[in-house]
Amino acid sequence: MAEKGDCKPVDKKNFLRQFRDKETREFRQITASQFMEVWNHYDSDGNGYIEDTELDGFLKELVTSVNASDVGPEVVSEMALKDAKKLVLNAFDENNDGRIDIAELAQILPMEQNFLLLFRRDYPLESSVEFMRIWREYDSDHSGYIEADELKNFLQDLLKQSNKDIEVTEEELIVYADTMLQLFDRNKDGKLQLSEMAKLLPVKENFLCRPIFKGCSKLNSDDIDRVFNLYDVDHNGYIENDELHGFLKDLMELVEDDYDADDLLDCQKILLDKCDLNRDGKINKEELTMVLTSCNKSSTVEEATF
Repeated sequence: MAEKGDCKPVDKKNFLRQFRDKETREFRQITASQFMEVWNHYDSDGNGYIEDTELDGFLKELVTSVNASDVGPEVVSEMALKDAKKLVLNAFDENNDGRIDIAELAQILPMEQNFLLLFRRDYPLESSVEFMRIWREYDSDHSGYIEADELKNFLQDLLKQSNKDIEVTEEELIVYADTMLQLFDRNKDGKLQLSEMAKLLPVKENFLCRPIFKGCSKLNSDDIDRVFNLYDVDHNGYIENDELHGFLKDLMELVEDDYDADDLLDCQKILLDKCDLNRDGKINKEELTMVLTSCNKSSTVEEATF
């Protein structure tokens, strides 16, 4: 029987400790598959963010994982946890939403260089029009989804653009594509729908999220011109094809977290039925004014157009 005081500490598993070097206590380079394990472990509700109690748990284990053996959570005081959260969010929370997304976690952990390049946010897409062009290019079978082989082709091109001298083996590409599917395929159907791909390939800004388009002030002609010029990228006087789809994507993101290509087509039909006055299948400035004015006056975009 153990003597009093000889009791071994309770084994409190720290998930991050396994990724630290036993001698230096520094994090070892994390592979794509290991990154996926870390993400899935801490994003326990699967909503695409480490937040609230998930973030508290991650920060406690991040701090205490430097110890060679398990220690109790009391090692991190509430004050220390608050300070750690402030430091981490200030350093890595790029969009200042008070939580950690997948790309932000990729900046915290020392990942293998090739895989890290896939998470770079230095050069986001200028607009959803550009996003829709890329979507159309890689949805080569026009299924309305980016499937595994199409995703692999996209990642290969993305890595080449990030670093001209990079060499990625076919095996690495397969692992990367599989990992990206597991990270971003929220409905687990083995392919990426529009809203899932949008998380992987972010746009700099959804212009329609600005307060002026949410009824906070009256729209003027300059506001309409700015929006029209943003989507009429070829300056032919119409928002059409990829331009129209980019506008609809931004519009849907105001009311839906999950949407696919069929939802976009449904939204297109509704919008054209209501606002395409001359029935030419595209939107001119007068018709866009109708859409934005309707959105601006309604309490929600859904009431205005959906």
